[in-house]
Amino acid sequence: MTLDRAVMAFAGVMVLLSVVLTQFVSPYFLWFTVFIGANLIQSSITGICPAAAVMKRMGLRPGCAF
Repeated sequence: MTLDRAVMAFAGVMVLLSVVLTQFVSPYFLWFTVFIGANLIQSSITGICPAAAVMKRMGLRPGCAF
């Protein structure tokens, strides 16, 4: 798995997790979804993704985006 695919999979899992937590735990978890969306927008503009940096240190091979 490349770094690009791992970051996309991680973002997808986090969005789904935040939706489930919003539905079953507390509506305040909607802010978690907002944070994820803002982070995706920020990384698309700047090219810097904190999750990608961590995964790169874990040894995932880079793809074309990161």
